[in-house]
Formats: sequence, C-alpha cells, structure tokens
Amino acid sequence: MTAKRDADVSLTAVLTLSGPARDAPGTLELHGPLEPLLLEAALARVAAGRPELRGTRPRTVRRGPGRHTLEADATYPLGVLADLLTAAVPGPAGEHGAGGGKHRILARRQPVAALPELLALTPLQRELLSDTADRPQQQVAQLFQRWHGPLDTGRFTAAWQSVFDHETVLRSAFVWDPQPRIALHARARPEVVRHEHGALTWQALVEQERARGFGLGRPGPLRFALLDGAPQEPGDGCVPPTDVLLTYHRGLLDSRSVRLLLHEFYRAYLSASSPHGGERRPDLRDYRRWLSAQDPAPARDFWTRTGVTPSAGLPRARPGAVTGRQGTGRALARLTRAEAARLADWTARRGTTESGALQAVWAMVLFRTGGADRGPAPVGFHVTLSGRGIPMEGVEHIPGLFDNPLPMSLDVDPEGTVSALLRDVRDRVLDMAAYEWVSAGQIRQWRGLDADAPETLLSFEPRPRPLEGLTAQLAVQGIYVEEAAPVGGRTVFPMDVVAHHDHLGGLALTSVNDRGRLHDDHAAQMLAQSARLLRELPGSAGDSTTVAEALSTLADADAPRLYDRPTAAVDRRLVRLRGAARPGAVTVCLIAPPGTPLDRYADLARHYQGPEALTVLRADVARMPEAVEALRPLLAAGARPVLGGFSGAGALACELARHIAAGSGRAPLVVVGAAHDADGDRVCGLTRALGAAARRAD
Repeated sequence: MTAKRDADVSLTAVLTLSGPARDAPGTLELHGPLEPLLLEAALARVAAGRPELRGTRPRTVRRGPGRHTLEADATYPLGVLADLLTAAVPGPAGEHGAGGGKHRILARRQPVAALPELLALTPLQRELLSDTADRPQQQVAQLFQRWHGPLDTGRFTAAWQSVFDHETVLRSAFVWDPQPRIALHARARPEVVRHEHGALTWQALVEQERARGFGLGRPGPLRFALLDGAPQEPGDGCVPPTDVLLTYHRGLLDSRSVRLLLHEFYRAYLSASSPHGGERRPDLRDYRRWLSAQDPAPARDFWTRTGVTPSAGLPRARPGAVTGRQGTGRALARLTRAEAARLADWTARRGTTESGALQAVWAMVLFRTGGADRGPAPVGFHVTLSGRGIPMEGVEHIPGLFDNPLPMSLDVDPEGTVSALLRDVRDRVLDMAAYEWVSAGQIRQWRGLDADAPETLLSFEPRPRPLEGLTAQLAVQGIYVEEAAPVGGRTVFPMDVVAHHDHLGGLALTSVNDRGRLHDDHAAQMLAQSARLLRELPGSAGDSTTVAEALSTLADADAPRLYDRPTAAVDRRLVRLRGAARPGAVTVCLIAPPGTPLDRYADLARHYQGPEALTVLRADVARMPEAVEALRPLLAAGARPVLGGFSGAGALACELARHIAAGSGRAPLVVVGAAHDADGDRVCGLTRALGAAARRAD
C-alpha cells in the first residue's frame, strides 16, 4: 500500500495473505522512509479502536534501508494499519529527508497528531451511506448565495482555512475497516475555485459540482465554487456580484451546520487574524460519546406504542407499471412576503408554527390522493427534525449531521376541523422531539416495518440567524451577502419538499422527485395544492372549518401514484476503465468504497503506464458476496488480479482478498495509496506501486 508524503517522499505497502483459509496470517511490506514513532502511533490507534488487540502487535522485520515487513495473524487488521499509515498528514514541503533531519524531529514531537483519529458513525450516518451506496450524487447537497461587492479570492480562502482549522468536521473523511468509520484528520485545505463570467452557466456549474461528488477518503466535506457576474458598464463604479456555490457531503454536514460555518467565515473574513483559538469543543467526538450513553429503551417504547401498521402515503401503482422516466424532477411554489407574514400570524394565534401548518397541509393533500369520498384514515410521511433538541450542552453550535428525517403518522378526519389537525401535528412533533436522536432505520427495526417504507419527506429550514453586527461590518467594506438558499439535488425519497424563507421575506417551497417513482406533473400538483392551502387557510379557515371544506377548494386533478423502485438494467458494480495492452496481462482491480465517485479512478487510469487492464469494483462489507460474484468471470479465467485503491480502502480490499482466497485458493495482492489529490502526485505514487505489484503477480 502506498502513502505519498509529498512529491519526493513516499511510503509503499503491499499486503499479502499466506493462504486461502480465513485464519491465514498476512504480511505488510513497507517500502520507503518509515518513522518508528509514526508506526508506534498507528499501532496505538489500532489498539485504541480494538481493545482486544492491546498487547498484540505485528512482528516487524527490517529488510534494509527503507524496507520493512510486518507479520501478523488473521486477527490483526493489517488493512486498517495500512490505511492509517497512508493517511498520515505530511509535514511542510522540504522538511523531510530520507528518514532523518527535520522530519524525524517533527515525528518525535507530534507523531499521533499526524494520524487520523477514528470515530464510529452514528446510526443516521450509517443509513445514509447505505441508502446511497450506489448513488454518490444523492450524498451531495448544495447551498447558494449571492455576494454583492468586492470578493478577494485569497482572503476568502484564508478565512475558510481558519474555519477548517477550528472545526473538526471539516477535517473529516471516511475509512472502512471494513465497516465505515469517520477519520478525523489534523489538517485539511478548503477547495476554492473561481470561474470567470461566461466560462459556464450557473446551472452547468451546479451540475458539474454535484456530479463530482466527494473523495470519501480525503478530508474536507465542504468546497466552494465562485462564478463572477457580468461586467458592469464602464464608469458606473459597481462591482458585479459573485455567485457562491457551497457543495457539501450529507454524511457529515447538514444545511444548518453549513449556515453555522458561514457565520464563522464572515468573522474570519472581517478579521485581520484568525478569530479562533484551537479546535471547537464540544465537537463530533463529544456528541458521539453522548449518543453512545443513551438508553434506547424509552425511545423504542415510544415508537412501538404508536402502532406497527404503516400509515398510508401515496397510492401505489399496479405491480410492474413503470413511469418510463429516470433522473430528478423539480418544482417550485412561493408565498409572497405578505402571504408568508399572514401565515406566520395565523399559526401563532393557534399555538403552532409555519412548519406545523405545512405538515398539516401536506397530510391533507396526501389524504386527498387516497380518494375524496373516504372517511377518517391515517396518512404517513417523514419530517426533518433538527436533531439538536437534546440535553447536551453546546450541541446547538456543533456543525455536523444532525437533521434527522423521522416518520410521522396522523389520523385525518374529513369531518374534523383544520384547527384540530394543527393541534394534532403540534403535539405529535413535540412527542417526537424527545427522541429525535434516534434514526428512521432504528424505528423501522423496532416496529418490524419494511426498509423501503419512506415515501415523502418535508423539511422546513429555520429562519436565518441574525449576523449579530456582521452585516454592518460587511457593509463598511461595501459587501452585502444574500442569505444562503438550498439548491435542489437528488433525493433518496420518491419526493422531498424543502421550505425556506428567501432573502425577500417570502416562503419558497421546492420539491425534488425521483422520476422513476413519481411523475413530474403529479409532484408539481401536490406542491401547488399545498402552497394554495397555505395561502388561503389564513384568510378563510375559521375555528369550525373542516378538512373536507378546506379541500373542496382544490381543483380536480389526477391522483398521483407511487411506482416501485426501478431495477437497474445493468449491474455497474464492476466498471472497466481500460483493457490490457498485451494478452495475458493481469488485471488491476481498484476498490471503490460505497459512494466514491469513479472520476477519482479515471485520473489513475490516465497516469497508469503498465500493460495491465484496469477496472473499478464497488465494494461494501455488507455486500461482499456480490462483489466476489462480480469478479467471477475474471477469476474463472485463471487470472490473479491485483487489488488496489486510495487510502481508506485498504481494510475493504483486505476483506475482499480473504473472500477471494477462500473461493479460489489464491489471495490477490493488495496495494493502497494515499488519498486522491488534485495535483496527481499521489495518483502517480499509487500507479508506480500498482505496476510493481502487477509485475510481481505476473
């Protein structure tokens, strides 16, 4: 496996299993400068994560200058150890030589800080990664803001670097050992790219950034793209506005967190020096400890007490019916500032909120889709709770993944009043809020429901926090920044509705629908009907107005139908990058952990010089038999592939190698390099190591 400390210094490691048995020992061959204290720190990290291994360590043999071999039995996670070593943060350029000089001094001073700290995922994170394993774009979310006034790119980047240094989550990545975990790195750099006006359209920029995804093994779940506005007329003295696109990974951040980070950024941008002192605490580690200490029994009792029969959502299409479409549809509806103010006043007088009104209206629209003439019936959908209403000090200031989609079930009676339905929604949300730290997957398991139960999701973005004097300070420098607004992306739900207050004071409703499961026009109709009720109810609904009377104002429309999840026509678990340059050459199979964009491996294919064929295999410890089956034609031909990938995939590749060895009697070599970088240095280091391993396998 390969680690690239910088362009000149690298550490290469190749993992070899000695036999086909599951308990076969393994060796890790390390080539290059290996600092003893760095190795000790990595061994300590492995032992900290697996207490049963304390007192156990691989036997280390020095083969010569820059060559070491670690030997261990099958119980020792050599793949995890290799991932840790390859993920070590490099020292500043020019400060390390061949195992000595300043590099040795730095290693002695701070050997542990150079390694990522591993942290268990929350149930919510595990479910998101699992649900989107084969659809990386669904792991990506975006916010948009317009920057009026001068914007200095260098100052912008330096301010975000200050925030990255302060916030643990911005230096986080994923590793697999072979289960997914979070790796907290000591250092990460913000990625800021500025595009001139006319270089591409705004929509093209949004799609380009969304399609890029994230290299999950590389720290930095937030990046920035700037698009300059049209030049102004000469002499008018105005600076054209700049559109700022913030793209983030949903497995580590939510929209509330990005808004919190934006406030920190403004302070850093206005300050001549960093306004932060060290890391934020509490942070992700403290929240994970709090979560681990919770007793799930009361939450389980609450959710099972609500009933085990799933409430009706959208009516189902007949089995086998298809929409004939794919991709994502979007629709938009809006309440003006006056309409939004009237809605806020109306809900406040009834002891509820605008989000409660949206949830009640959505329940009415869903009830209507089941047939206008039916009697009382349950309806169900998901609502996003903040996840921060928990008794943990400082949690409201911790950026991370907290927004939590949880199932809501309501009984809608057409003869009942709208006011009563609003009260039911309010009480239901208050009851749910006591347990908003549990995940939807845990609830499904407790209630014995199908894992494919969710249908629609409602999210209500909170009103923007005041900038606490920052607006005036920005204005002094001629800067005004519009409030960040969500950009509709992909969804794991058939339909996702997001409400937020825009910079004009109106209430914007945006829906995103899976075209393979719901027609665009049906999704747009449901959104339009919801917006119409939110406009009309404050002016027409009295205390005695019934649900049936409120729904009677809606025009007749075709009832929406929910179609089954489309089945992929082609198994894309194994993707071919290039063929072999000569007959009989071995195949290099690159391991892509769940959610990893394939363009990371396309870069490697462009740099690879050997004659071997290159493929990419999506591997997941929960679906390891399917991964082995995808390789079956290659293995049946008698080929002995070389498994490889970037740092963070070592443990997955090692587990796959053991599965292959158990079935074929031969274990492939495993080579893993440092996390993918934009400059190509680490890519080149990995290609050299893969080429050497391929020649050895030949």
